Formats: sequence, C-alpha cells, structure tokens
Amino acid sequence: MSVKLTTRQVGDVTVIDAVGRITLGEGASTFRDTIRSLASNGHKKMLLNLAEVSYIDSSGIGEMVSGFTTVANQGGTVKLLNLTKRVKDLLQITKLYTVFEVFEDEAAAVRSFA
Repeated sequence: MSVKLTTRQVGDVTVIDAVGRITLGEGASTFRDTIRSLASNGHKKMLLNLAEVSYIDSSGIGEMVSGFTTVANQGGTVKLLNLTKRVKDLLQITKLYTVFEVFEDEAAAVRSFA
C-alpha cells in the first residue's frame, strides 16, 4: 500500500496526516505533489504527521527533503510530528534529524509556528 495523505487546518497551520508507506513510485510522487500543491496555494506553515507511516525508503526521504526545500524557498516551514521509531532512526542515520524540527505533541508543534 502506498501513502494516503489527508490535510486539515489547525488555525493557520496545515496538518498533513500520512498513512502507509512513502516509497519509490506512487507513494513518493503523491507526497511530492501534495506538498507542492499546498505550497503553490499559499500554505506556508506545514506540519507533517508521520504517526501512521509504516515505512519510508530513500526515495521517500528524498521527497521529504525536496518538500522541505520547496516550502522553505517560498518562505514557509515544514515540521514533523509523531515519528515512528523506524522513521526516527532513519532520520538520525541520515543526519536529517538536525534539519527538521520534530515534535511528539501536536498542540506544541502548532504553537511553535507562532
């Protein structure tokens, strides 16, 4: 199963809930297209909830970085929420844990954009 993304607004923050696998092919392209579409529609504050992401491969990591860069280049921010152990370990191995701001609590993450 590839990734399923749903978006919701919490104040002026767009929360993207991801469920499934972010992998080479459909999962990564769905992820990329969603982030780019939100950014081009003026969404500057994005919170990516990865609580239900069971697996992410190097292509998925690449799309996360690409999305982060796309949003940052348009004056926005992408932060991460509820990483699973596997995703957290992967971000630490790739040293990307220092690039993304990571939160365990959605309310605290939303407040951090203020």
